[in-house]
Amino acid sequence: MVTKPRQYQLIYESLKRQLVEGIYPKGSLLPSENELSVTFQTTRMTVRQALTELVREGFIERRHGKGSIVRSERQALGLLSFQGFSEVVGNNHVVRTEFLAPLTLMSWPTDFFYNLTDTERNLDCLFLHRLRYADNNPIMLEHTFVPDIGLDSLQADGLLDGSLFRTLSNRYQLDIRNMEQRLRAVKATIEQAHLFGCTKNTPLLYIERRYLTNRPNLNVYSRLFCFTDHYAISGGL
Repeated sequence: MVTKPRQYQLIYESLKRQLVEGIYPKGSLLPSENELSVTFQTTRMTVRQALTELVREGFIERRHGKGSIVRSERQALGLLSFQGFSEVVGNNHVVRTEFLAPLTLMSWPTDFFYNLTDTERNLDCLFLHRLRYADNNPIMLEHTFVPDIGLDSLQADGLLDGSLFRTLSNRYQLDIRNMEQRLRAVKATIEQAHLFGCTKNTPLLYIERRYLTNRPNLNVYSRLFCFTDHYAISGGL
């Protein structure tokens, strides 16, 4: 059985399309709630739900006494940088991390997405499964694998200030020096859609990364799924 979109979702999609097409210029005001309720033949409460979604996704901002203003541009997150999430995003946004599983020492997956070095193959790895938030919006699902260079204490002590890279540097003298990455678009699975609050098959930016460290033949690896409805994704140093 196919569920029909709710009225506020139809209004949201209509306004979003007009914003993307530039019908409402940047910095301009959207019609008032009263005007939109007449246009769409619905209640102000339903219109308000649609406008709230546009605010949440960064298309507009609402100012008391003025109304709904089209943002000059959608905010961008420098997720293509090789610096850590906390360092890049935390400068301008409130960041939060949800661990979807405990930190786990395990063998490397047999179908690993990068070729491991001989040194790495002879070690286990520490696996991190996290959902990363910016301003309370889920934006990145992370699977990270770190060669076990005596990381068993990390399971008990946790991460320093929530940052994996800072923890590896300060406690284990393992510093990230550079990065290789591969990008492509994928469709959200049911599980990913549930985590991001979107529908199945929503496009996601998929990134495979190998972080090069100061220790020869020891790298950190990540698979990242980025939900781009709330923010644009940009590069950076």
